Amino acid sequence: MMQNESNSSSESDIDIDIDISDFSDPTADLEEVPKGIRRQARSLENYKFPTHHLQKELIDPNKIPLVIVCCGSFSPVTYLHLRIFEMALDSIREDTNYEVVGGYYSPVSDYYNKKGLASAPHRVRMCELACERTSSWLMVDAWESLQPKYTRTALVFDHFNEEINIKREGIYNSKIEKKINVKIMLLAGGDLIESMGEPDLWDDSDLTHILGNYGCLIVERTGSDVRSFLLGHDILYQHRKNILVIKQLIYNDISSTKVRLFLRRNMSVRYLLPNSVIKYIRKHHLYVNESEPVSQVLDKRNRSYI
Repeated sequence: MMQNESNSSSESDIDIDIDISDFSDPTADLEEVPKGIRRQARSLENYKFPTHHLQKELIDPNKIPLVIVCCGSFSPVTYLHLRIFEMALDSIREDTNYEVVGGYYSPVSDYYNKKGLASAPHRVRMCELACERTSSWLMVDAWESLQPKYTRTALVFDHFNEEINIKREGIYNSKIEKKINVKIMLLAGGDLIESMGEPDLWDDSDLTHILGNYGCLIVERTGSDVRSFLLGHDILYQHRKNILVIKQLIYNDISSTKVRLFLRRNMSVRYLLPNSVIKYIRKHHLYVNESEPVSQVLDKRNRSYI
């Protein structure tokens, strides 16, 4: 955890919802209206898989049910993290025979060694505040964040498959009057897919498992050529039919890394992330004492936004 101990909050503080008195102003943003959001368990013993926005039945029984999962640090979650789900939704509706029945954020655990990583309870809570107050189909799953060690993405997807298709037997299809399995796909930025081509970063067996058994939705960066990259990578090319490339029609370059720098410099981050998340960051004094190298933040090659 990169946060200064003097600024960290107790566990009881993390669990408290934002006071309604904070929003007495009638002109306040609608997304800030309190909804009594309760955070997930802080231990695996009390963990429950979230299903409150997961469809129980296909609207169009001729389509294939799909759940989208985005894995990342989300430190903090930004409007781009919300926006990429909507971009994926549009592309899926336009170009595929899938019906999206739910979407999940899966924040990494504290054992993921990355600069600027706030503690897992904070990151899970910020994701909850962001999606629960702005979306009718997105959820946050805390399972990965609760693991006592870094968990490979392949195992995270096996967890989602177990919860959705094994324990709950998928989703009901009225046409055949029984439940069917749900397709689960990884939502990722072009930077993540390019990292799959880096030696020693991804195990070949994990890539084959993720792309072969699940699939990947890639949000393409402006100026990048994901299709050419797929052509040059054996495993990615082998599973290219299980990969959907999503173009950004409106370029968005918000990054958590730059947001953290803005917070360190006491600059405004309004309209870069939901107001409820901004209030949470200020309440818990997150990111203000980070020691992340500024040169890394401003490096144009640092394109990660997950």
